[in-house]
Amino acid sequence: MKNMLLRALDTAKSRGATYADVRMVKERRQGITVKNGRVEALTSGESSGFGVRVLTHGAWGFASSSRLEPKEMDRVVAEAAAIAAASATVSGPPVDLGEPRKMVANYRTPVIKDPFAVPLEERIDLLVRASQEMARIKGIMVAEASMECLRQEKTFISTEGSHIQQEIVETGCGLEATAVAEGEMQRRSYPNSVGRHQGTEGYEFVERYDLVANAPRIGEEAVVLLSAKPCPSGVTTVILDGSQVALQVHESCGHAVELDRVLGMEAGFAGTSFLTMDKLGNFRYGSPIVNITADATIPGGLGTFGYDDEGVPAQAVPIVREGILVGYLTSRETAAVLGQKSGGAMRADGWNRIPLIRMTNVNLEPGGWRLENLIADTDDGIYMQTNKSWSIDDRRLNFQFGTEMAWEIKGGKRGAMLKNATYTGITPQFWASCDAICNRDHWVVWGTPNCGKGEPEQVAHVGHGAAPARFRNVRVGVLKS
Repeated sequence: MKNMLLRALDTAKSRGATYADVRMVKERRQGITVKNGRVEALTSGESSGFGVRVLTHGAWGFASSSRLEPKEMDRVVAEAAAIAAASATVSGPPVDLGEPRKMVANYRTPVIKDPFAVPLEERIDLLVRASQEMARIKGIMVAEASMECLRQEKTFISTEGSHIQQEIVETGCGLEATAVAEGEMQRRSYPNSVGRHQGTEGYEFVERYDLVANAPRIGEEAVVLLSAKPCPSGVTTVILDGSQVALQVHESCGHAVELDRVLGMEAGFAGTSFLTMDKLGNFRYGSPIVNITADATIPGGLGTFGYDDEGVPAQAVPIVREGILVGYLTSRETAAVLGQKSGGAMRADGWNRIPLIRMTNVNLEPGGWRLENLIADTDDGIYMQTNKSWSIDDRRLNFQFGTEMAWEIKGGKRGAMLKNATYTGITPQFWASCDAICNRDHWVVWGTPNCGKGEPEQVAHVGHGAAPARFRNVRVGVLKS
C-alpha cells in the first residue's frame, strides 16, 4: 500500500505538482437507538477510500475514490491535477504553504476498553434498561437512549516526506426523555443535548456516565418541567452550566476564529466572521478572566488527535488571553498569510472530502469558583442548564440560545424551576460581562459530534472544555418590542 501511495505522489509530480498529499481512510461505525424499551435503529457500516490534493501553479485540485487500485489511483491523481490546472486560470493569490513539513509518526487514541469488543447484546441491554427506567415515570411519552462507536484508521503521505498513521476511536452515549401533558411538551437530556455526548475514548466513556442510574432523574425532571414557571423577561445575572458554556464557545468563538471564514474563503455555507485580522492582538473579545485555547492534545476530547489532515502535529493554540483576541484556527495556507506556522486545524470528515479548518477542542480555561459558592455569591439571577435551541447570525455576532432547564436564584440560593429559558446578546458584550468561572473540578471537555461546515457539507467532531460561568446584565426571556 505504501508503494501505491508513493506512486500516486510520483504521478502528481510528473504532472507538474509542486506539492501533493494522499490521505487514505478506513472507517467503521456502529450506532444503536432504543426508544421506549425497544430497538428503534441499529446501524453498522464501513467505508474506505483515498483522497488526493494536488497543488499546481499555486492552485488546489482534489479528487477521491473508494477503489484502492493502482490504475484508479493514477486516474484520480490525473483528475486532481487537471482540477488544479483549471483552478490556476482563475485570478487570485497563489497558495503559499510556508515552510515544508516532514513528519514520520504513529498515533493511537488511548483506549481502556475497545467499544467494538463489547458484545452488541450487552450494549443494547444497557440502552433498553435505561430507556425503561425513564419510561416508568408517569408522563413520559418518549424515552430514548443511544450509543455511537467509531474507529478511523488514517494514513497520510506527502511529497515533502511525511508518512503518518493514526487510529482514532470515539465513543458516545445519551438519554432523552420527552414528557407531554395538556398540549405541552418538555424534553430533558443527559449527559448533553442534541443526541449524545461523545469523546475520543473507549467503552469506559459509557460506563462513566452510568445511563441506567441517571435515567429516572432525567425522566422526573422532564415531567416536572411541564408545571414549572415560565422564564421571566428582563435583564438579569445569568449562570450557565458547563455544557451551555461549551455551546456558547462553539458558536460565538470557535466558528468566529476559523481563519478561512475570516479571510472570506468559507462564506457560502455559514457566513464569515466579525473577528477580522485587524483585530488580532488588540480587540477585547471578553473580560480579563476570559482565556480561550484551541487544544488538540487534551486526553478524551472529541477534537483530539495526533496529527491533522495536513500532517501537522496536534498542539495547543492561544485564542483569547485575558480577554484579548490573540490567535486563530489555521491551516498551512492561512497561517502563511499571518506569517505563522499552521495551528494544526485542518480536518476532513472522510476520505472523499477536502480538509477544511475545523475546531479542535476550543476551551474556556477554568477559573477559581465552586458552583455552590458562585450561586451563593449571586443575589438575583437565573441558573440555566443544558442547551435546547440556538441561533446566531452569519458573522457570529448576534445570538439567542435556549436551555432545557433553569432555576431562579434569590438571595444566593437556587429557587423555583423555570421552563423555556432563553437569553440573547452580542458576542463581545456578552463575554465582557463574564465575571466568574468555576474551577477545574467542574470543568468537562464536552463533545459536539454534529458541527456542520463546507459545501458539500462536512460534519466534524469537535470538543469544548468548559465549566459553569456567570454573566451580568443579560437579557432573558421573550424579547419585547
